[in-house]
Amino acid sequence: MLWPFLHKKLRDRIPVMLLLVLQSEGSSPGRQGFKMGVSADSDLLGSIGGGIMEHKLVEKALALLARHHPGVSTMWQHHNKTQPSDRSGMICSGSQRIVFVPLTPLHLPLLEMILENRTPLWLKISESGFSLANEGPEEIELTENDEGRWEYIERLQRQPVAHIFGAGHVGLALSEILHFLGFYVKIYDDRERLNTLEQNQFADEKHVVAYDCIDDFLQSHPADYAIIMTIGYRNDQLLLRQLTKRAWKYVGMLGSAAKIETLKAEMANEGFDPALWKHISAPIGLPISSKTPQEIAVSIAAEIVWVKNGKKSYKL
Repeated sequence: MLWPFLHKKLRDRIPVMLLLVLQSEGSSPGRQGFKMGVSADSDLLGSIGGGIMEHKLVEKALALLARHHPGVSTMWQHHNKTQPSDRSGMICSGSQRIVFVPLTPLHLPLLEMILENRTPLWLKISESGFSLANEGPEEIELTENDEGRWEYIERLQRQPVAHIFGAGHVGLALSEILHFLGFYVKIYDDRERLNTLEQNQFADEKHVVAYDCIDDFLQSHPADYAIIMTIGYRNDQLLLRQLTKRAWKYVGMLGSAAKIETLKAEMANEGFDPALWKHISAPIGLPISSKTPQEIAVSIAAEIVWVKNGKKSYKL
């Protein structure tokens, strides 16, 4: 994720440049709000549109860092070879305006506030630099006066959190994918010294906990994602009864269609409200004929991204 990257570099006393798309027009590959971090040791994270344009802008950012350029600067990139100047080298049409924001260790407290994310925060960037505010518009807003002075403001979203219940092969593969998609990954299992849990270097938190106690142990938020994929459907049932007492952005459960129907029938006989199933993705994942743990993880991650981006909702 971008903010931890910037924080770590500055903590290590390595200067960094934040690149951000202030505005975009037409078919520009870099959309308003796209961000990228470039550090003085030539490391980078994020994207502002890719291709030859991004390569040139990274080189510009490195040059500014090498010169210890202290100020905020902007430039247009036009994706059309007929433009007289500021051509990006791409021909997809459209334009984007990039801002270069140098960050120093003085910005560490602001980055720590973003990482803690305990209260709503808005990112503000102007010719004066980088700052945070406690209120602002819900949508990205760019204002510019007649004198050319501008201000960009964007509400910072809470890092999405995924709770994976079951640390087997699919749990390991899904942890890796969600980690690289920018999720904070928590994984749980009731088995001690499980090899796939010990091998998991992608989860931010790893917990060995009895599933019948999960409700007392779990710390969750209504915007979080819950993924059930334990070793057996009895454990799945145990978790489902507890997890559906809470609000989630998404609840999904791994299993064949036959297993899910058996589970539904058993739980109905035990008093589980059948209406809750309409809020649960079961079987989990998009139907891509996946077979291996890695393919199954891809199908699950794709569905989660679909939900995250507002295409589908499983709110309880």
